[in-house]
Amino acid sequence: MNDIEKRDDFPSTSKLSKLGITAIGYTAGGIFLFLLNIAARLRGLGLVIGGLVCLVGIASLMSKDPADKKAGIVITAAGALTVLSKTNIPVITTISGTLLSIGAIGLLALGIWRGIKFFIGLKKRS
Repeated sequence: MNDIEKRDDFPSTSKLSKLGITAIGYTAGGIFLFLLNIAARLRGLGLVIGGLVCLVGIASLMSKDPADKKAGIVITAAGALTVLSKTNIPVITTISGTLLSIGAIGLLALGIWRGIKFFIGLKKRS
């Protein structure tokens, strides 16, 4: 009977799956922002990639799903920052590159944290 008994510290499957999916999403987003920041430094490619990312973000904003709209805001901002980093104004270039780097580090940190929580939850289940 004790084996069937529900424990308070036992994470549910839905909570674990949500942690795992968000860990992957945040980590992938952080890596993408790092790559976008690198692409922003390339002469003609930065404008093209930044513009395409901005268009993808705008398309995501048109979705009815609130999660897609949040992602669309982030994607549009990342694309706009990439385009702004190609201006010849040093202050704007520095600020946009710094914001992209801070966003990338923040998303990677969130992804790693969620991944740690996911693996701790898996360990509790076994």
